[in-house]
Amino acid sequence: MEKLDYRKLVKKVIEQHASEQPEAEANQAHIVFDTERDSYLLLYVGWRDEERLYGCPIHIDIQDEKIWIQRDFTEEGIANQLAEMGVPKTDIVLGFRSPYVRQFTEFAVR
Repeated sequence: MEKLDYRKLVKKVIEQHASEQPEAEANQAHIVFDTERDSYLLLYVGWRDEERLYGCPIHIDIQDEKIWIQRDFTEEGIANQLAEMGVPKTDIVLGFRSPYVRQFTEFAVR
């Protein structure tokens, strides 16, 4: 069986979440793809009235041929989205969970 292109899938997921923003806030979504270090982020940068907006709702790294979800503030869950796209759960690590807690999930420990 041919191995999935994890980089392409991760980019697709992040681009999808960035495009789901209301039109007024779409210019505040910044996609950062560091393909040299395999680090992928979605950032929100901007202003709402006098309030500074800055946040990183999604941060994913690819390490040792596994997808490490370092931060996930999505409703559905990126791990579930990737699994639905065909990524084996053994290749998805919930990096935002402690190693101890990861053993009790259906995903990889490391």
